[in-house]
Amino acid sequence: MRYIDLRSDTVTQPTDAMRQSMLHAEVGDDVYGEDPGVNALEARGAELLGKEAALFVPSGTMSNLLAVMNHCQRGEGAIVGQGAHIYRYEAQGSAVLGSVALQAVPMQADGSLAVADVAAAISPDDAHFVQTRLVCLENTHNGKVLPLHYLQAMRKFVDERGLQLHLDGARLFNAAVASGHGVDELAAPFDSISICLSKGLGAPVGSLLVGSRVFIARARRLRKMLGGGMRQAGILAQAGLFALDQHVARLADDHRRARRLAEGLAALPGIELDLALVQTNMVFLRLVKGDGEALLAFMKERGILFSGYGEMRLVTHLQITDDDIDEVIDAFTEYLVVR
Repeated sequence: MRYIDLRSDTVTQPTDAMRQSMLHAEVGDDVYGEDPGVNALEARGAELLGKEAALFVPSGTMSNLLAVMNHCQRGEGAIVGQGAHIYRYEAQGSAVLGSVALQAVPMQADGSLAVADVAAAISPDDAHFVQTRLVCLENTHNGKVLPLHYLQAMRKFVDERGLQLHLDGARLFNAAVASGHGVDELAAPFDSISICLSKGLGAPVGSLLVGSRVFIARARRLRKMLGGGMRQAGILAQAGLFALDQHVARLADDHRRARRLAEGLAALPGIELDLALVQTNMVFLRLVKGDGEALLAFMKERGILFSGYGEMRLVTHLQITDDDIDEVIDAFTEYLVVR
Protein backbone atom coordinates (compact mmCIF):
# COMPACT_ATOMS: atom_id res chain seq x y z
CA MET A 1 0.00 0.00 0.00
CA ARG A 2 1.32 3.43 -0.94
CA TYR A 3 0.91 6.02 1.80
CA ILE A 4 0.51 9.73 1.21
CA ASP A 5 3.16 10.55 3.79
CA LEU A 6 2.90 14.12 5.02
CA ARG A 7 4.70 13.58 8.34
CA SER A 8 7.82 15.43 7.17
CA ASP A 9 9.93 16.20 4.13
CA THR A 10 12.55 13.93 5.71
CA VAL A 11 10.67 10.96 4.20
CA THR A 12 11.60 11.90 0.63
CA GLN A 13 13.03 9.13 -1.55
CA PRO A 14 15.83 9.58 -4.11
CA THR A 15 14.47 9.79 -7.63
CA ASP A 16 15.53 7.27 -10.26
CA ALA A 17 17.68 9.95 -11.90
CA MET A 18 19.41 10.71 -8.60
CA ARG A 19 20.07 6.99 -8.02
CA GLN A 20 21.65 6.70 -11.47
CA SER A 21 23.84 9.71 -10.73
CA MET A 22 24.97 8.13 -7.46
CA LEU A 23 25.73 4.84 -9.20
CA HIS A 24 28.44 6.40 -11.32
CA ALA A 25 29.99 8.63 -8.63
CA GLU A 26 33.77 8.78 -8.47
CA VAL A 27 34.98 8.15 -4.91
CA GLY A 28 38.07 8.43 -2.71
CA ASP A 29 38.88 8.69 1.00
CA ASP A 30 37.24 11.86 2.29
CA VAL A 31 39.03 11.77 5.66
CA TYR A 32 42.22 12.17 3.61
CA GLY A 33 40.50 14.87 1.55
CA GLU A 34 40.69 12.66 -1.55
CA ASP A 35 37.05 12.09 -2.47
CA PRO A 36 36.42 14.13 -5.64
CA GLY A 37 32.65 14.04 -5.19
CA VAL A 38 32.78 15.37 -1.65
CA ASN A 39 35.29 18.04 -2.65
CA ALA A 40 33.03 19.13 -5.51
CA LEU A 41 29.96 19.24 -3.26
CA GLU A 42 31.74 21.31 -0.62
CA ALA A 43 32.99 23.75 -3.25
CA ARG A 44 29.52 24.01 -4.77
CA GLY A 45 27.86 24.62 -1.41
CA ALA A 46 30.34 27.34 -0.48
CA GLU A 47 29.89 29.00 -3.87
CA LEU A 48 26.09 28.96 -3.69
CA LEU A 49 26.05 30.52 -0.23
CA GLY A 50 28.79 33.03 -0.95
CA LYS A 51 31.21 31.70 1.68
CA GLU A 52 34.81 30.50 1.54
CA ALA A 53 34.43 26.83 2.43
CA ALA A 54 32.03 24.04 3.37
CA LEU A 55 32.08 20.68 5.13
CA PHE A 56 29.97 17.62 4.26
CA VAL A 57 28.52 15.92 7.35
CA PRO A 58 26.05 13.08 7.92
CA SER A 59 23.24 15.16 9.43
CA GLY A 60 21.94 18.63 10.20
CA THR A 61 22.13 17.85 13.91
CA MET A 62 25.87 17.24 13.58
CA SER A 63 26.27 20.34 11.44
CA ASN A 64 24.62 22.54 14.06
CA LEU A 65 26.61 20.88 16.84
CA LEU A 66 29.89 21.48 15.00
CA ALA A 67 28.96 25.13 14.53
CA VAL A 68 28.09 25.72 18.18
CA MET A 69 31.22 23.89 19.41
CA ASN A 70 33.32 25.88 16.94
CA HIS A 71 31.97 29.29 17.92
CA CYS A 72 31.88 28.63 21.68
CA GLN A 73 34.41 27.23 24.09
CA ARG A 74 33.42 25.00 27.00
CA GLY A 75 31.40 26.98 29.53
CA GLU A 76 30.36 29.70 27.10
CA GLY A 77 26.81 30.38 25.92
CA ALA A 78 24.69 30.44 22.77
CA ILE A 79 21.32 32.18 22.52
CA VAL A 80 18.62 30.13 20.77
CA GLY A 81 14.85 30.22 20.41
CA GLN A 82 12.78 28.13 22.82
CA GLY A 83 11.15 26.37 19.88
CA ALA A 84 14.31 26.05 17.79
CA HIS A 85 15.44 22.67 16.51
CA ILE A 86 18.86 23.13 18.12
CA TYR A 87 17.20 23.62 21.50
CA ARG A 88 14.31 21.15 21.38
CA TYR A 89 15.12 18.37 18.94
CA GLU A 90 18.87 17.76 19.00
CA ALA A 91 19.09 16.08 22.42
CA GLN A 92 20.84 19.15 23.86
CA GLY A 93 24.03 17.95 22.19
CA SER A 94 25.59 21.40 22.41
CA ALA A 95 25.36 21.19 26.20
CA VAL A 96 26.06 17.47 26.61
CA LEU A 97 28.92 17.09 24.14
CA GLY A 98 30.13 20.67 23.74
CA SER A 99 29.62 21.93 27.31
CA VAL A 100 27.98 25.01 25.78
CA ALA A 101 25.10 26.58 27.70
CA LEU A 102 22.02 27.09 25.53
CA GLN A 103 20.32 30.32 26.58
CA ALA A 104 16.72 30.06 25.35
CA VAL A 105 14.54 33.08 24.55
CA PRO A 106 10.92 33.23 23.32
CA MET A 107 10.27 32.82 19.60
CA GLN A 108 7.92 35.24 17.91
CA ALA A 109 4.95 34.04 15.83
CA ASP A 110 6.96 34.59 12.64
CA GLY A 111 9.86 32.42 13.85
CA SER A 112 12.16 35.33 14.71
CA LEU A 113 13.86 36.23 17.98
CA ALA A 114 13.08 39.74 19.19
CA VAL A 115 16.27 41.77 19.36
CA ALA A 116 15.22 43.05 22.79
CA ASP A 117 14.89 39.47 24.08
CA VAL A 118 18.31 38.56 22.71
CA ALA A 119 19.84 41.67 24.29
CA ALA A 120 18.29 40.81 27.65
CA ALA A 121 19.66 37.25 27.47
CA ILE A 122 23.29 38.28 26.92
CA SER A 123 25.19 37.46 30.09
CA PRO A 124 26.93 40.32 31.89
CA ASP A 125 30.73 40.33 32.05
CA ASP A 126 30.78 38.73 35.47
CA ALA A 127 32.47 35.56 36.72
CA HIS A 128 29.11 34.28 38.00
CA PHE A 129 27.72 33.85 34.46
CA VAL A 130 28.56 32.07 31.23
CA GLN A 131 29.88 34.37 28.55
CA THR A 132 27.51 34.63 25.60
CA ARG A 133 29.34 34.17 22.30
CA LEU A 134 26.73 33.19 19.73
CA VAL A 135 23.19 33.81 18.49
CA CYS A 136 21.42 31.08 16.49
CA LEU A 137 18.50 31.67 14.12
CA GLU A 138 16.43 29.21 12.08
CA ASN A 139 15.16 29.84 8.53
CA THR A 140 12.64 28.51 7.78
CA HIS A 141 11.07 27.82 11.17
CA ASN A 142 7.89 25.74 10.99
CA GLY A 143 7.65 26.75 7.35
CA LYS A 144 7.88 30.48 8.02
CA VAL A 145 10.44 32.66 6.26
CA LEU A 146 12.58 35.17 8.14
CA PRO A 147 12.72 38.37 6.06
CA LEU A 148 16.05 39.61 4.78
CA HIS A 149 15.76 42.98 6.54
CA TYR A 150 15.38 41.16 9.87
CA LEU A 151 18.48 39.04 9.21
CA GLN A 152 20.45 42.16 8.34
CA ALA A 153 19.23 43.91 11.50
CA MET A 154 20.33 40.94 13.63
CA ARG A 155 23.75 41.03 11.93
CA LYS A 156 24.11 44.69 12.87
CA PHE A 157 23.09 43.89 16.45
CA VAL A 158 25.54 41.02 16.96
CA ASP A 159 28.34 43.10 15.47
CA GLU A 160 27.60 45.82 18.01
CA ARG A 161 27.73 43.25 20.82
CA GLY A 162 30.78 41.34 19.59
CA LEU A 163 28.84 38.10 19.01
CA GLN A 164 28.79 35.53 16.21
CA LEU A 165 25.69 34.55 14.22
CA HIS A 166 24.80 31.00 13.12
CA LEU A 167 21.90 29.90 10.95
CA ASP A 168 20.15 26.57 11.13
CA GLY A 169 19.23 26.68 7.46
CA ALA A 170 17.98 23.13 7.11
CA ARG A 171 15.29 24.51 4.79
CA LEU A 172 17.10 27.66 3.64
CA PHE A 173 16.43 26.85 -0.01
CA ASN A 174 12.70 26.82 0.74
CA ALA A 175 13.13 30.29 2.21
CA ALA A 176 15.04 31.47 -0.87
CA VAL A 177 12.44 30.13 -3.31
CA ALA A 178 9.54 31.55 -1.30
CA SER A 179 11.09 34.98 -0.75
CA GLY A 180 12.61 35.44 -4.18
CA HIS A 181 15.99 36.27 -2.65
CA GLY A 182 19.14 34.44 -3.64
CA VAL A 183 20.29 31.87 -1.12
CA ASP A 184 23.57 33.79 -0.91
CA GLU A 185 21.65 36.93 0.11
CA LEU A 186 19.94 35.07 2.94
CA ALA A 187 23.27 33.53 4.00
CA ALA A 188 25.28 36.77 3.85
CA PRO A 189 24.51 38.03 7.39
CA PHE A 190 25.76 34.80 9.02
CA ASP A 191 29.17 33.62 10.13
CA SER A 192 28.11 30.00 9.62
CA ILE A 193 25.17 28.21 8.03
CA SER A 194 23.94 24.63 8.14
CA ILE A 195 21.95 23.43 5.12
CA CYS A 196 20.24 20.08 4.69
CA LEU A 197 20.54 18.16 1.43
CA SER A 198 17.78 15.72 2.27
CA LYS A 199 14.34 17.02 3.28
CA GLY A 200 12.89 18.95 0.35
CA LEU A 201 16.00 18.61 -1.81
CA GLY A 202 15.54 14.85 -1.83
CA ALA A 203 19.05 13.50 -1.16
CA PRO A 204 19.05 10.37 1.00
CA VAL A 205 21.38 11.80 3.65
CA GLY A 206 23.74 14.64 4.41
CA SER A 207 24.14 18.30 5.31
CA LEU A 208 26.71 21.02 4.69
CA LEU A 209 28.23 23.39 7.21
CA VAL A 210 29.38 26.56 5.46
CA GLY A 211 31.62 29.39 6.64
CA SER A 212 35.13 30.83 6.44
CA ARG A 213 38.15 28.66 5.61
CA VAL A 214 39.48 28.95 9.17
CA PHE A 215 36.07 28.06 10.64
CA ILE A 216 35.63 25.02 8.38
CA ALA A 217 39.18 23.78 9.04
CA ARG A 218 38.41 23.64 12.75
CA ALA A 219 34.99 22.11 12.07
CA ARG A 220 36.71 19.33 10.11
CA ARG A 221 38.75 18.44 13.21
CA LEU A 222 35.63 18.49 15.36
CA ARG A 223 33.79 16.30 12.85
CA LYS A 224 36.48 13.65 13.20
CA MET A 225 36.27 13.90 17.00
CA LEU A 226 32.52 13.30 16.89
CA GLY A 227 32.80 10.31 14.55
CA GLY A 228 31.52 12.12 11.48
CA GLY A 229 34.48 11.46 9.21
CA MET A 230 33.35 9.34 6.24
CA ARG A 231 35.51 7.44 3.78
CA GLN A 232 34.18 6.79 0.24
CA ALA A 233 31.36 9.28 0.73
CA GLY A 234 31.28 10.47 -2.88
CA ILE A 235 28.23 8.31 -3.55
CA LEU A 236 26.30 10.37 -1.02
CA ALA A 237 27.91 13.61 -2.14
CA GLN A 238 26.80 12.96 -5.71
CA ALA A 239 23.21 12.83 -4.49
CA GLY A 240 23.76 16.22 -2.86
CA LEU A 241 25.21 17.69 -6.04
CA PHE A 242 22.27 16.34 -8.03
CA ALA A 243 19.84 17.82 -5.51
CA LEU A 244 21.45 21.27 -5.66
CA ASP A 245 21.41 21.25 -9.46
CA GLN A 246 17.99 19.69 -10.07
CA HIS A 247 15.72 20.03 -7.03
CA VAL A 248 15.91 23.63 -5.83
CA ALA A 249 13.58 25.36 -8.29
CA ARG A 250 10.99 22.60 -7.94
CA LEU A 251 10.52 23.48 -4.24
CA ALA A 252 8.00 26.00 -5.58
CA ASP A 253 5.78 23.02 -6.43
CA ASP A 254 5.86 21.89 -2.80
CA HIS A 255 4.92 25.40 -1.69
CA ARG A 256 2.08 25.60 -4.20
CA ARG A 257 0.69 22.25 -3.06
CA ALA A 258 0.93 23.21 0.60
CA ARG A 259 -0.99 26.41 -0.13
CA ARG A 260 -3.65 24.52 -2.05
CA LEU A 261 -3.96 22.00 0.77
CA ALA A 262 -4.23 24.77 3.36
CA GLU A 263 -6.92 26.62 1.43
CA GLY A 264 -8.92 23.43 0.97
CA LEU A 265 -8.73 22.53 4.65
CA ALA A 266 -9.39 26.08 5.86
CA ALA A 267 -12.72 26.01 4.04
CA LEU A 268 -13.92 23.03 6.11
CA PRO A 269 -15.85 23.40 9.37
CA GLY A 270 -14.09 22.45 12.58
CA ILE A 271 -10.55 23.42 11.55
CA GLU A 272 -8.43 26.28 12.87
CA LEU A 273 -5.79 27.24 10.32
CA ASP A 274 -3.97 30.54 9.75
CA LEU A 275 -3.30 30.86 6.03
CA ALA A 276 -0.86 33.72 6.63
CA LEU A 277 1.52 31.24 8.26
CA VAL A 278 1.55 28.88 5.25
CA GLN A 279 4.56 30.33 3.48
CA THR A 280 6.49 27.30 2.23
CA ASN A 281 5.79 23.56 2.48
CA MET A 282 4.19 23.20 5.92
CA VAL A 283 0.57 23.40 7.03
CA PHE A 284 -0.33 23.57 10.73
CA LEU A 285 -3.91 23.15 11.95
CA ARG A 286 -6.00 22.35 14.99
CA LEU A 287 -9.37 20.69 15.36
CA VAL A 288 -11.91 22.98 16.99
CA LYS A 289 -13.16 19.96 18.92
CA GLY A 290 -12.64 16.24 18.86
CA ASP A 291 -9.81 13.81 19.32
CA GLY A 292 -6.66 14.31 17.26
CA GLU A 293 -5.70 10.66 17.72
CA ALA A 294 -9.02 9.59 16.21
CA LEU A 295 -8.34 11.79 13.18
CA LEU A 296 -4.84 10.36 12.74
CA ALA A 297 -6.21 6.81 12.95
CA PHE A 298 -8.98 7.61 10.44
CA MET A 299 -6.46 9.03 7.99
CA LYS A 300 -4.04 6.13 8.39
CA GLU A 301 -6.81 3.71 7.42
CA ARG A 302 -7.09 5.70 4.19
CA GLY A 303 -3.36 5.64 3.53
CA ILE A 304 -2.64 9.19 4.73
CA LEU A 305 0.01 9.95 7.33
CA PHE A 306 0.78 13.18 9.17
CA SER A 307 1.86 14.11 12.67
CA GLY A 308 0.62 16.13 15.57
CA TYR A 309 -0.24 16.32 19.23
CA GLY A 310 -2.96 18.93 19.52
CA GLU A 311 -1.56 20.89 16.58
CA MET A 312 -1.32 18.84 13.38
CA ARG A 313 1.49 19.27 10.85
CA LEU A 314 1.27 18.33 7.17
CA VAL A 315 4.40 18.70 5.04
CA THR A 316 4.55 18.57 1.24
CA HIS A 317 7.65 17.27 -0.54
CA LEU A 318 9.12 15.58 -3.59
CA GLN A 319 6.82 12.55 -3.53
CA ILE A 320 3.53 14.44 -3.00
CA THR A 321 1.43 15.05 -6.12
CA ASP A 322 -1.55 17.25 -6.97
CA ASP A 323 -3.78 14.16 -6.88
CA ASP A 324 -2.51 13.41 -3.37
CA ILE A 325 -3.58 16.87 -2.23
CA ASP A 326 -7.07 16.29 -3.61
CA GLU A 327 -7.25 12.94 -1.83
CA VAL A 328 -6.23 14.45 1.51
CA ILE A 329 -8.81 17.25 1.23
CA ASP A 330 -11.46 14.66 0.35
CA ALA A 331 -10.52 12.55 3.38
CA PHE A 332 -10.75 15.55 5.72
CA THR A 333 -14.11 16.41 4.19
CA GLU A 334 -15.33 12.87 4.85
CA TYR A 335 -14.14 13.01 8.45
CA LEU A 336 -15.48 16.48 9.28
CA VAL A 337 -18.56 16.85 7.06
CA VAL A 338 -19.88 13.58 5.70
CA ARG A 339 -19.65 11.27 8.71
